[in-house]
Amino acid sequence: MPAKISCVSYFLPTGTLTNEDLTRDFPEWSVDKIAKKTGINTRHIAAADEFASDLAVGAGAALFDEHAIDRASVDYLIVCTQSPDYFLPTTACVVQDRLGLDTRVGAIDVNLGCSGYIYSLGLAKGLIESGQADRVMIITADTYSKFINADNKSVRTIFGDGASATLVSSDGVPASLQAITYGTDGSGARHLMVPHGGLRTGAVGHDAALRGDQTSNGYDLFMDGPEIFNFTIRVVPSSVDRILDKAGLAKGDIDLFVFHQANSFMLEHLRKKLEIDENRFFVSMETTGNTVSSSIPIALAEAVRQGALRDGMRVLLLGFGVGLSWGGLILEW
Repeated sequence: MPAKISCVSYFLPTGTLTNEDLTRDFPEWSVDKIAKKTGINTRHIAAADEFASDLAVGAGAALFDEHAIDRASVDYLIVCTQSPDYFLPTTACVVQDRLGLDTRVGAIDVNLGCSGYIYSLGLAKGLIESGQADRVMIITADTYSKFINADNKSVRTIFGDGASATLVSSDGVPASLQAITYGTDGSGARHLMVPHGGLRTGAVGHDAALRGDQTSNGYDLFMDGPEIFNFTIRVVPSSVDRILDKAGLAKGDIDLFVFHQANSFMLEHLRKKLEIDENRFFVSMETTGNTVSSSIPIALAEAVRQGALRDGMRVLLLGFGVGLSWGGLILEW
């Protein structure tokens, strides 16, 4: 049986960081300027004692409750996170226990960011269509705020914390997964990374993360914005073409495009470059920010809620970013 997306839910921490909050810290940036540049008004921020597994459990519980999913029916768990609770054990093992899933389930972590949802869907499809599993739960959960230097406005204005849960199954539910494609360019790894905190610390060349009056907490997220923008403009159009070619479709055959919700400036540039009509290009980050691995599934859930995504529609998903890594697919909703 082909693998299909059954349903999607998401969970956001209650703490928030608004543009008004940021303006108090960075008076040279007005509320309107931040909103215009990023497309974001509010970001949800995990509490000091709130971590990826907590958000993951919240998203999983939301999926079970909102869609009347029987926990016992899940036979594999994938947790996609780049901010795990621990080096070991695997966060998926912690989440399996806290969600009350059967001990017969498989449970693994996927350490990918902006492309992680696509890679996780590909893994779920392989597990189901090879007969290893029937119902796979994918949970994305990231708390990038814990990596962000409070004085670094370029990343603090963009990233928010959040989690999503998706059930992928083979039991005749709405959305099939097609034309999955991937891409990797590790030569650009240095452009978006946390150089401290792992076993290989103090990566050479990242003193720029602490430029100005910033004082490092030892775990600062470094992002070279221009390099990430150039990478995105380079790989996204060709990736869209590659996905469409693999599916034997044209751009006009796609009802809705849902990309990684990086920031509005980047997305609008891509939309115009690809010549996609606004009503077929879904953007949803105003109240969440860039939630990394969760941005696409949150956008999908919001598209359903807002009526932009309806049964029978063909959707192209594309994630891109940290790694450098990218991936995309087409699904029938």
